[in-house]
Amino acid sequence: MGWAERFFGWAGAGADSASSAVKANGFLDRGSLPEGFFGEGFARGAGRPVTERSALSNATFFRAVNLIASTIGMLPLNLHRRVGENIEKADNHAVWKLLRVKPNSWQTPYQFKSYMQGRALLRGNAYAYKVPGLLGIKALAPLDPVRVKPVLSEDFALAYDYQAKDGTTRRFEADEVFHLRAPWSSDGISGDGLLKVAAEALGLANVADEAASRMLKNGAYVGGILQHPKSLSEQAILNLRAQWEERFVGSENAGRWVVAEEGMEAKPFGATGKDAEGLAQRKHQAEEVSRYTGVPRPLLMFDETSWGSGIEQLGLFLVTYCLLPWFNAWEETIASSLLNDRDRVNHYAKFNEAALLRGSLKDQAEFFAKALGGPGAGGFMVPNEARDKMDMNPEEWGNTPAWMQGQPDA
Repeated sequence: MGWAERFFGWAGAGADSASSAVKANGFLDRGSLPEGFFGEGFARGAGRPVTERSALSNATFFRAVNLIASTIGMLPLNLHRRVGENIEKADNHAVWKLLRVKPNSWQTPYQFKSYMQGRALLRGNAYAYKVPGLLGIKALAPLDPVRVKPVLSEDFALAYDYQAKDGTTRRFEADEVFHLRAPWSSDGISGDGLLKVAAEALGLANVADEAASRMLKNGAYVGGILQHPKSLSEQAILNLRAQWEERFVGSENAGRWVVAEEGMEAKPFGATGKDAEGLAQRKHQAEEVSRYTGVPRPLLMFDETSWGSGIEQLGLFLVTYCLLPWFNAWEETIASSLLNDRDRVNHYAKFNEAALLRGSLKDQAEFFAKALGGPGAGGFMVPNEARDKMDMNPEEWGNTPAWMQGQPDA
């Protein structure tokens, strides 16, 4: 019997239920939960509650959430160890395997981090059950935050109530759960996700989009009017309409000129102020939603903002004002939840954000030239350190500083 069967066995789920409960994408199946279990949404000011599905249908919001989650999933998350005055990668530690090799049997590190980050963004909390093994934590099994409720006892001991598919609950102690919280919290126990804090903005954006959809579906769009100085018979009107549609309707006839006869005039209709106001409202709501995420405007594909030569600054902006709080949340949670008291003394987790800040090859060349130094100019890196940054193998001579290369005693 695998750990999944043992994990769900307490609720009488059996092997079949256990295998169906844990999906290949790494989170628990919510399909059998009653609709009311998820609540009615987070916002009512816009006239309709906001759900996860409706929020992610907003292009700006989905782009921001997907960008943050995929970036966190992409960046290497390493476990380091201090040895005297030196720092080295703790690649022989069990936590290293969870972070860099295999967090569980059905997810890669990228998939695990992306899923956990997405849950923390939307719901404010991401949970993973720490599957016990002979030598410590064997795996991290993600739990759907909708099914988990943090509970603080009278003696201030934190625990987690998990609701199974059949409605029964199990209580996990705090040391059994890896709990990633959003940076903002209204109670100090659970994080507040974007679905909660940005609910009104998302609701207004959805209403604006729905209004535009209804207008396209039900509205009457007339391109213009053919005006004749005299009255036309019913048959003449039908013939004129047929000739007009044959000659001018369709993309293949776009741009053709009209030859008016007998004083007839073709008068096109322009866009109304109401149409322009609707477009402006949708644009405003897209910008309003983007403010909650911290993602720079160009990365959300706003056309009026150019990329140009500022791509490096965009990466710096993204890291500094958007991702750094999440880096800190991940690193501190790993230290407090996955490392024991002895390891916390000289071990720590750290994201390698250098991949987002490398810039162009020209910028990298200038950086390494200054970092390595040369004759008469000392640097702060040795060649092997620079080669490691470029994913190149070390050389025998690479531990000698560049300014000492070629000297007799080098």
